[in-house]
Amino acid sequence: MQRAYIPAFIARQPWGVILPLSALVVFGGAVLYSAAGGHLMPWALLHVVRFVVFLGMAMVISRIPQTWFKNAALPSYALLCVLLVLVELIGRVGGGSQRWLNLGFMQLQPSELMKPGIVLVLAWFYSVLPPSEIRTWRAIAPAVVLLGLPAGLVMLQPDLGTGLAISFGAVVIMFLAGLPLWLFITGGATVAVAAPLAFFTVLHDYQRKRVLVFLDPESDPLGSGYHITQSKIAIGSGGLFGKGFGQGSQSHLDYLPEAHTDFVFATMAEEWGMIGGFFVLCVFALVLRWGLNVALRAPDRFSRLLAAGMVTTIFFYVCINLMMVMGLAPVVGIPLPFVSHGGSSMMTNMLCIGTLMAVDRWSRTRDGGIR
Repeated sequence: MQRAYIPAFIARQPWGVILPLSALVVFGGAVLYSAAGGHLMPWALLHVVRFVVFLGMAMVISRIPQTWFKNAALPSYALLCVLLVLVELIGRVGGGSQRWLNLGFMQLQPSELMKPGIVLVLAWFYSVLPPSEIRTWRAIAPAVVLLGLPAGLVMLQPDLGTGLAISFGAVVIMFLAGLPLWLFITGGATVAVAAPLAFFTVLHDYQRKRVLVFLDPESDPLGSGYHITQSKIAIGSGGLFGKGFGQGSQSHLDYLPEAHTDFVFATMAEEWGMIGGFFVLCVFALVLRWGLNVALRAPDRFSRLLAAGMVTTIFFYVCINLMMVMGLAPVVGIPLPFVSHGGSSMMTNMLCIGTLMAVDRWSRTRDGGIR
C-alpha cells in the first residue's frame, strides 16, 4: 500500500506549536463572532483569514537564510522609521491618536512592526560588535540612538503602550548582550526619579487619568474608570464555566468597550469562564516555552538574541494585556495576540513566530538535521 506523500516543507514545520496556535485563533474567532452578535463579519472571518495568510508568510520566513536577516536589519529599521515619520505627516487619527497608514486593503500601524524591528537591528548590532567592546560606551550609545528614534516617534502619536513595548524589547536585548549591570540599575533609578515629573509634564491628560484610575478604579466609575470596571465585572461574572457561547451580557449590551480588541479576554471570560481562560494561558505558555527553547538552542550570538527578543515581544503583549483587563496595570492600547481583532497585531506576532521558526531551522541545520 503506497503511503501518502507529504511535502518536506510542510512536514518539517513545528506543528506541535502551530496546531495549538491555530486552535487559539479559531477560539478567538468564535469570541469575535459572538462579540459581533453572531456574525462572521466584520471581525471573526477576517481574523481567521489573516492568520492563515500570515501563517503562510511565517513559513516562508522560516526558509530565509541567516545572512538575509542580517543584511535586512538596517534597511528594515530605516524603512520603519520612515513609515513612523509618514504617520506623523499623513497618518489616520483614531481614538485620539495618530497611528495608522491607510494602505487601501488594510490600516497599517508601523509602530507595531517596530517591535520586532528593534529586536532585529539590535541583535545584528551586538552580533557584529567585538566582544571586547561589549562593556564600553560603544555598545551603549549606538543602541540608545537606535531605540530613542522610534520610541520618540511613537510617543508623539501618542502611544505610550507601544512605546514601552518597543523599549522593553530593546532593553532585554541589551541586557542579554552582556551590558554592565550598573547601567540597568542606574537606568531604573533614573526612571523612578523621572516618573513623577513625567506624570505631570509629559503625559497627556487621558494618560494621567488612566494611571489615576489604575490606582483607584472606583474614583470615576462612569468616566475614566468605566473600561476597567466593566472588564472586571465581565470576567468575574463568567465564573468557572462561563455564561455560555453568545450569552455575554456585558459585551452584547455594549457595556464593555473595545470588546473585540483590547478587552477581548474579558469578552471571552464572561462566556467561557475560567476554563476558557485556562486554555488561553496554556497555549501561550506552550508558545513561550517553545520560543525559549529555540533561543537556548540557537547556534550563535545573533540567533540567540534574535529569538530571545521575539519571545520577549510576544510575552510583553500577553502579559500587559492580561494585567490590563484584570486591573493589574493601567489601560493601554495593547491587544491580546491571536485573539484580538487587528491586522497589524496579527502580522507582528506572526513575524515573531516566523523568525523563531527560522532560528529553529538554523539550529537543526547546524546539528546536521534536515534542511
